[in-house]
Amino acid sequence: MFTSDYLRELSDKVITGLASSSEADRLFAPVRYIMSIGGKRLRPVMCLMACNLFKDKIDEAVMPAVGIEVFHNFTLIHDDIIDDAGMRRGSPTVHSKWGSRQAILSGDAMAFIAVECIGQAPEKALAKTLRLFYRTAIEVCTGQQLDLDYEKKGVVSEEEYLRMIELKTAVLIAASLKTGAIVGEAPEKDQELLYEFGRCLGIAFQVQDDVLDTYGDTRMFGKKTGSDIVANKKTYLLVKALEMAGGERLRQLRKLLEAEVQDPEEKVTEVRKIYDELEIRLQAENLAYDYFNRAFQALDQVSVKAERKGELKQLAVNLIGRVK
Repeated sequence: MFTSDYLRELSDKVITGLASSSEADRLFAPVRYIMSIGGKRLRPVMCLMACNLFKDKIDEAVMPAVGIEVFHNFTLIHDDIIDDAGMRRGSPTVHSKWGSRQAILSGDAMAFIAVECIGQAPEKALAKTLRLFYRTAIEVCTGQQLDLDYEKKGVVSEEEYLRMIELKTAVLIAASLKTGAIVGEAPEKDQELLYEFGRCLGIAFQVQDDVLDTYGDTRMFGKKTGSDIVANKKTYLLVKALEMAGGERLRQLRKLLEAEVQDPEEKVTEVRKIYDELEIRLQAENLAYDYFNRAFQALDQVSVKAERKGELKQLAVNLIGRVK
């Protein structure tokens, strides 16, 4: 079985060779940039691990795995434009370096590079792999639309929020695993179990990110904590706090959300205080662990020997450690 470190290096090696053109280098320079400034390569690694569960030879899964990673980074370029974000992974965002027009165009090129890569799946898996990718791409866009809609919506339910992050974040992780399983010729049931493993893992991963943005160590998290609070972003913590708060505490929270921000650090401190009083962090962490447990239950049912799942399970365990 291949290690996650080896699969990450393999993915990076292939990614380095993408997006080269002497005819329109300005189109591809932002592509090379966004692909080079870090990232965990979680999606291609999981795709290749899923294939490796069923096959020792994973060559045919490499290009589809890389295609998924390119698509993921394409969504980040457009997300950063939508959010007017200045930093990504500790570096300037693409649109802040090249402008929004160039970022949109280069992002569009990435979408087609992704399709070109995924289209290199073996013939027997190609149709199913492409259908999964197209469906997932539409779901990711739907999740982004819901995220935009919820910015203007006063009250968002926990169910609505979880569906939004499932679409925006979790389905691409799920599709990565299922793609690897399809190329690896896994039984249909195992393909679906790995999809469920990824879906639950992705939801847990995003809820963790919500916690980390408010309570994480800036040096470990890679960005300044509290940015979601300053932006009034509908995170699990805020959704749950608005649901649970009552009386004076609810009035205070709404006042903080509606007031023009004069002192961002003060706002973060005050909102975090309300979260602490309502024990919101504990509830969010419990929810993340619940989804992690669901993920492991699905993985345990995959019909390969436990030792073959060891690397994939360890990768998921490492993700759990991010909340500590």
